[in-house]
Amino acid sequence: MTSLEIGRASLRDVPTYSPDVTSCAVDLRDNINLFGTSPSALAAVRAVDATALSEYPDVAGRTLVDALATQLGVSPDEIVTGCGSDDVLDAAIRAVAEPGAVLAHPSPSFSMVPIFARLNGLVPVAVPLTADGSADADAMLATGARIIYLCSPNNPTGTITDANIVRRIVRESSAIVILDGAYAEFAPELEDLRSDAPALERLLVVRTFSKAWGLAGLRVGYGVGGRALAQAVQKSRGPYKLNTVAERAAVAALTHDDAWMRAQASAAVECRDRAVRELRTLGLSPLDSRGNFVCVPVTNARTMADALATRGIAVRAFTGLPVFGDVLRIGMAPWPVIARVVRAIGEILA
Repeated sequence: MTSLEIGRASLRDVPTYSPDVTSCAVDLRDNINLFGTSPSALAAVRAVDATALSEYPDVAGRTLVDALATQLGVSPDEIVTGCGSDDVLDAAIRAVAEPGAVLAHPSPSFSMVPIFARLNGLVPVAVPLTADGSADADAMLATGARIIYLCSPNNPTGTITDANIVRRIVRESSAIVILDGAYAEFAPELEDLRSDAPALERLLVVRTFSKAWGLAGLRVGYGVGGRALAQAVQKSRGPYKLNTVAERAAVAALTHDDAWMRAQASAAVECRDRAVRELRTLGLSPLDSRGNFVCVPVTNARTMADALATRGIAVRAFTGLPVFGDVLRIGMAPWPVIARVVRAIGEILA
């Protein structure tokens, strides 16, 4: 009997996102905020009434859009929200490129981007990072891509691409440039391009509430760009992508907990920098990671991750990455947790 073909042919080679769900006492795989959740957001969720569940949310998340516009000094129609930053990225890719167009992305970088490209009928072109982990502007420009995706701080390396490189790529190409700043709050030294994005017209800066704000379970993301670009992404995204509970929580966090967020991000950075120093004493050479994680080149990432798992510690292992080879990505947590991880790595190396 011939098997029934259900999915379209171009879907066959697209992998299903299936993260390792093995349980460990210390789970540092997802780079979430292990320092806490916005207290005002939590209070907003606890205060939810029945109508928040029985009625449809606002079509475009207008309350959050207005709050973000006020904070950033941009027009509300230059902001688009979504169900996590993934949703905004997917909608942006679909909004601005016809099937068959090229999307250039750094390699290594966020693994879902080439998948989103394929799902939307685009051709992803991987461009290796430079030796210092920044995007290779010359190589990106040489692709002639319709979309150029950048991630800074980059995932999984944590390395940064300077804002001047971003501006150059916008200036010297006709591409729509997407700058993913999911981890930007952990690198306050980086120039924030959100307020400048509308004037640049072809730049969309994407952010999330999943990391620094501690709201990964609510899935809140947004993009800031020129009016035409933001409206195209919103049209592509579809309605009701930001649910009412998530929107209320994000607005509460943004309005009342900015100082809290900065304090938690600072604590994560302190642990990150301390972890780097400790790992260097073990003979390792962590990358200059600026997110809420440390990326550590190792001889055999899978073997090291398995050895850590036997000690109740879960980290993300990447093998054979361009430029960097095998690495471990270790999310940050309060120092007693990270100290346990460093000790375990020391034992394994010994």
